[in-house]
Amino acid sequence: MAVLSSRRQSFYALRVGGALLALAFLAFFLHVAFGFGGAADSDLFNVWIYDALILGAVVSCLARAILVRRERLAWALLGIGLLAWTAGEIYYSVAFAGSESVPIPSFADAGYLGFYPFAYVALIVLMRNRIGSFPATRWLDGLIVGTAVAALAAAMALEPIVDASTSGDTAAIVTNLAYPIFDLTLLTLVVTAAAFTGWRPGLSWLTLGIGLIVLAVSDGIYLLQSAQETYVEGSLLDAGWPLGVLLLAAAAWLAPGPKRTVVEARGLRVAILPAAATLIAIGVQSAERYTVIPSIAAGLSLLTLLVVVVRMGLSFRDTQASLESSTREALTDPLTGMPNRRRLMEELDAAAQAPPPSGQLRLLVMFDLDGFKAYNDGFGHPAGDALLTRLGGRLAAFAAPHGSAYRLGGDEFCLLAECTAAEVDGLVGGGAAALSERGEGFLVTASQGSVLLPSEADTPEAALQLADRRMYANKNRERASAGSQSRDVLLTALRERQPELHAHLVDVAALARLVADELGLDTEQRDEVFRAAELHDIGKMAIPDAILSKPGPLDAQEWEFMRKHTLIGERIIASAPALVPVARLVRSSHERWDGDGYPDQLKGEQIPLGSRIVAVCDAYQAMVSERPYSVAMRPARAMEELANGAGSQFDPAAVAALQRVASSLSAASV
Repeated sequence: MAVLSSRRQSFYALRVGGALLALAFLAFFLHVAFGFGGAADSDLFNVWIYDALILGAVVSCLARAILVRRERLAWALLGIGLLAWTAGEIYYSVAFAGSESVPIPSFADAGYLGFYPFAYVALIVLMRNRIGSFPATRWLDGLIVGTAVAALAAAMALEPIVDASTSGDTAAIVTNLAYPIFDLTLLTLVVTAAAFTGWRPGLSWLTLGIGLIVLAVSDGIYLLQSAQETYVEGSLLDAGWPLGVLLLAAAAWLAPGPKRTVVEARGLRVAILPAAATLIAIGVQSAERYTVIPSIAAGLSLLTLLVVVVRMGLSFRDTQASLESSTREALTDPLTGMPNRRRLMEELDAAAQAPPPSGQLRLLVMFDLDGFKAYNDGFGHPAGDALLTRLGGRLAAFAAPHGSAYRLGGDEFCLLAECTAAEVDGLVGGGAAALSERGEGFLVTASQGSVLLPSEADTPEAALQLADRRMYANKNRERASAGSQSRDVLLTALRERQPELHAHLVDVAALARLVADELGLDTEQRDEVFRAAELHDIGKMAIPDAILSKPGPLDAQEWEFMRKHTLIGERIIASAPALVPVARLVRSSHERWDGDGYPDQLKGEQIPLGSRIVAVCDAYQAMVSERPYSVAMRPARAMEELANGAGSQFDPAAVAALQRVASSLSAASV
């Protein structure tokens, strides 16, 4: 608590100090601009208040470094630089105030010039902390703008300054020349930093940059006026230095914004200033044909143009790389890295223009994975993506000696190869094998359809259509064969053990197919609903006959045992990979629309539509059939019960569809 109180007091003192500095600067400005205070108080304003303003900026920056951990090093460096400047000012005030002859160099010059290295490093540290990563082209943009501005400033003001600075001994010449060089460097760094921010510096950056520019410009005007012997102490120019350092002090306490903002080289704003800077450099170079400009201005403008050439080269390289990347992405499947459908069409077009070599055939094979949807649903999409990548890699490796492999989207792949007639079957079978994988609880295989070019199809579109038709014909045959065999085995076992239950399932399945058709399900979905209805009670083979045939109500323990039959049925059916989708429908066939069903308490449309259809048809057939514990209802009465349960136990849409089917059947029988 004591530490917290001390920090609060420190911040309060800084706010009070900031207000006093603002008032002191206002008084100083009124003095130099309008003679406020009169000539009698010139020492008060030009020495005491002037030095106090700069010292206040030192305190502000150093306090920022001490009290706030973020960016501590940068503000500490800037504070030390301002402290060196303050030391130079105080020494000048004590040693040379009122003197007509000031030696050069002196300890005052050491303090003034000592500010610049610390300011440079502080600015670079702030750029590193705040800007973070940015493209190499941004460095060049900043260098272009910075050197162009420095070239312009040098061309306009450096010559008289240099002429006036080259008299005296070597130490004096070096000292006098150091000021304009250091100011130009500072100006270049500030403009470069602005370029790095994407010309959106934020309030803190803006205030800091303006403060440094004010200092550099004030120095430049002072040096120019001194060279022309027009400088008058106590003029409005003298307000420039305290204004600059106070802006630095204010920037220390403005919010710096998000840390390490990533800068992107985009937008017209980013291009305008480098383009303008290029025109400035060209202008400086052109001016040299008509007048004499300082060598440093010519050199800086030439450097600017050289950097522009490098920048153009990098831009061209980036554009080419972006174009190549876009082209590659347009022709490549992003998941597997294989060529995509567009690439296949291009290569088929090219193949159509050139017949295969003598004795060779051009083979197109399309593959569609069987069992992938069940794998994806069961193991999750990341695992499904990994499987597609793995299988695609195998197909590509298999196809490499003969041609290319492609992923067309979803779980569809393709192979295009040149081969002999004897190699066709091996390529088709090997491609299907490469796209197959078996593991615990899953089996993924591939259906295929192949076409020989150009004997069976003479255009890419015709080849793809024919391969697609053959592939789906093959898929349907395999699915029907595998599913039918597994279903027949299960139904035979059930019929042998429980003939009455088997008859009930047959009736439910016939009705469920009609309801599925009424609801507009496609052929594959109707087939899944029909098989689920046939097998939805297959798990009851594991339920003792004493429970299934009990004439009275079941007790709680018996009901708990009975409710497991959907899970048992799912496990039995899912052991046949071709029936995995059917197994999922069976699992949910006793869920309720209101969520009170079993085994997962699914609610509403969370329940698969096929399961909702089976539930309604099962309930109807149970009500109109004789049971050990109940007598059969009349169909009309059973329909009333279903209608009463619509929206609570049953899906209202499925009930309505069953009513329409029953009405149609009644009308047909009449």
